[in-house]
Amino acid sequence: VGSTAPTMAEYFRDVNKQDVLPFIDNIFRFVQAGSEVSALLGRMPSAVGYQPTLGTEMGSLQERITSTKEGSITSIQAVYVPADDLTDPAPATTSAHLDATTVLSRGLAAKGIYPAVDPLDSTSTMLQPWIVGEEHYDTAQGVKQTLQRYKELQDIIAILGLDELSEEDRLTVARARKIERFSSQPFLVAEVFTGSPGKYVSLSETIRGFQMILPGKLDNLPEQAFHLVGNTDEATAKAAA
Repeated sequence: VGSTAPTMAEYFRDVNKQDVLPFIDNIFRFVQAGSEVSALLGRMPSAVGYQPTLGTEMGSLQERITSTKEGSITSIQAVYVPADDLTDPAPATTSAHLDATTVLSRGLAAKGIYPAVDPLDSTSTMLQPWIVGEEHYDTAQGVKQTLQRYKELQDIIAILGLDELSEEDRLTVARARKIERFSSQPFLVAEVFTGSPGKYVSLSETIRGFQMILPGKLDNLPEQAFHLVGNTDEATAKAAA
């Protein structure tokens, strides 16, 4: 069954000479089906009970999603992560074939930050200076470094409290929390649920905002001012209100 979609996509690409965008929801079901068939065949399971042929089966599906001179196949896939463990063989094997991954975080969702995208676990092969530009790349790296340092300090904060940190680390934590909240965005489709008007935020505005937060140009604003705003000008206005 899992081969049906790639076969149809290949037909549209090779015969109709079209670019195809298949959606797979959920690729974990493909893995699970293979595991059940493997168990019925009496094969010895590998790590965490998955089929020993997991890598081969995943490769046979994913490697068919490719471009030729006739057209292209680009796929968007939902990936279930068992117990939120990204090292589980199923999501790990899947991610190895993907050009970009967007990882949703329960922790960010619990803070009311939507979309709850984790910048540290999410990846993209396109995030290279010769593709997105030096400014975009350097800003993204700065954001990730600040968030990574905040993540490293969270255990210390939980045990000893924020006051036990150095002045530099306290600034890092404050800026990381602003970055987290600035990464939220009021969606147009969610207006009826949140009561907040949706905002379209351009890439240039996003980069400019992070470039102001990282060096501390907005240290005077409270972190809540950055929650569900479009740009830093709105955050400044929200703090003044």
